[in-house]
Formats: sequence, C-alpha cells, structure tokens
Amino acid sequence: MGLPSNYTTAPVSEFLLICFPNYQSWQHWLSLPLTLLFLLAMGANATLLVTIRLEASLHEPMYYLLSLLSLLDMVLCLTVIPKVLAIFWFDNKAISFSGCFFQMFIMNSFLTMESCTFMVMAYDRYVAICHPLRYPSIITDQFVARAAIFVVARNGLLTMPIPILSSRLRYCAENIIKNCICTNLSVSKLSCDDITFNRLYQFVAGWTLLGSDLILIILSYSFILKVVLRIKAERAVAKALSTCGSHFILILFFSTVLLVLVITNLARKRIPPDVPILLNILHHLIPPALNPIVYGVRTKEIKQGIQKLLRRL
Repeated sequence: MGLPSNYTTAPVSEFLLICFPNYQSWQHWLSLPLTLLFLLAMGANATLLVTIRLEASLHEPMYYLLSLLSLLDMVLCLTVIPKVLAIFWFDNKAISFSGCFFQMFIMNSFLTMESCTFMVMAYDRYVAICHPLRYPSIITDQFVARAAIFVVARNGLLTMPIPILSSRLRYCAENIIKNCICTNLSVSKLSCDDITFNRLYQFVAGWTLLGSDLILIILSYSFILKVVLRIKAERAVAKALSTCGSHFILILFFSTVLLVLVITNLARKRIPPDVPILLNILHHLIPPALNPIVYGVRTKEIKQGIQKLLRRL
C-alpha cells in the first residue's frame, strides 16, 4: 500500500528561521541592542574567568562554581545569538538539519545545567552559613569536580532524547520555523508525525530537572534564613546575608526571565507571537550579561581581582 500523498515529497534537508514573522522590520532596530548585550555578556564572563584564573586568592570552590556558570553562559550565547544576528544583519535564515538539532540540544541541556549549578551554589552557601566549621572539609576542590561532572552528566543525558526524538520525526514539506531559534516545539510541529510523546518527554524532563533544582534551592535558603534569624549580632547577620546575596540575585534573574517566558508561551493565544520569540532571545542574553556584573560589583575579592587585571594590561 502506498504512502499518503503528503509523505511523497522530498525530505527536508534544512530549515528557514523566520524571526518576528509579523514584524520583520523590527529586526534591524533590534540588532544594535542585542549586539551590545551579546558583547557585554561575552566580555564580562571572559573577564571574570580570566580574573579567577589569574588571581590566586580566588582559587576557592565558590569561585570555581561561578566559573562553571560563566562557561555555561558563554556556550549558550555562542550557540544561539550569532545565528540570530546573522539573520538580522545578512538575512541568513537557513540552518542545516543537523545544526538545528545541535542548537536544540545545547539550549535544553545547558539551560538545565545552569539551574543545577545554581542548586550546587545554594548548597555551598548553606554549608558556609549553617555549618561554617565543617565548610573546608565538605566544600573542597574534589567536591566541585564531582559536582561539575554531575551537572554535565545528569542534564546532558536526560535532555539528549529531546533533539533525538525531534530529529527522528519525518519532515515532509514545510521547513519554515517561525522563530529565531530551533526550539523543540517550533521545529517538531512542522513534522508529519504525531509529536505527543516528544512534547510529553520535554515537559516531564524539563519540569523534573528544573523543579527538583528549585525545590532544593528553596530548602537551602530556608535553612539559611532560619540560621540568620537566630543570629543576634548585626555584623554577623550582614556578613551572612552578603555571602549569599549575589547568588540569590542571580537566581532571581534566571527564574524571573524563565517564568515570564513560560507564562507568555502558555498565553500564546492572547499575546502577539513575536513576544515569546523576543523573550526567548533575551533569556539567552540577560542572565549571562548580568551574572558576572552582579558578582563583580557585590564581591570585594572579585572586584579587587579585576582591578589588578586591568592594571596589568
């Protein structure tokens, strides 16, 4: 028995990314602020990494975890934003089949890796404040190395099926993605096949990974707050809050942008489709740009390290 007529066309070998399908004239205006944010994100994270690498006083587990976060931010930016800018500047909308699913894998895995890194950093702050005498024996370089392996392995393995499932679908004719980025749902809905399991796996995996991290972060800060409220000395309270203040601000940036993105996607029928597309781009730019700045401004050791680095140049 022959295949249905809509399956007889040649398979798709590349996709076309159509940014802001209703407002394509926005692209040239948006390219300047997005370029500045991209350069800020890359420059700030590179500066932070070099500072931590060169400054001996920053060779501590807390700063190694911050280095891991900066590396994740830079890879996310480099995977997504250059392609977006190429579309804006040169109208380079085509992306290869394999390139699209590689971008999808990096976005899904590194997003959850960032969330997991925040969870490990929250545990680091919990031990530092709730068990300060045991901190040097618990939070060691070996702990950071094992934590980094866990962050990469857990999230890489559990998110890998998302692009694999999507790439195994049949794309028979339509190859226009109404997005600047190869998100799973934007791509898979072009398929001729049933994508129910694909969507279900992404939903379950995403919320299991992000949800478990969020619960552990909340628990860590609940214990921290409980200990801080017991401290009567004002200086000790201020010091305890300052040690986790920067980390809490980073989590707030990450969670807020992600929450807004989720809400706008759920309310897609009530808002212009271009809004979630823009928020998706900003989610790959704003946290990476702000994370190193927050730590650089609020952490005296990093600020002094950056000043030393600038004097060497």
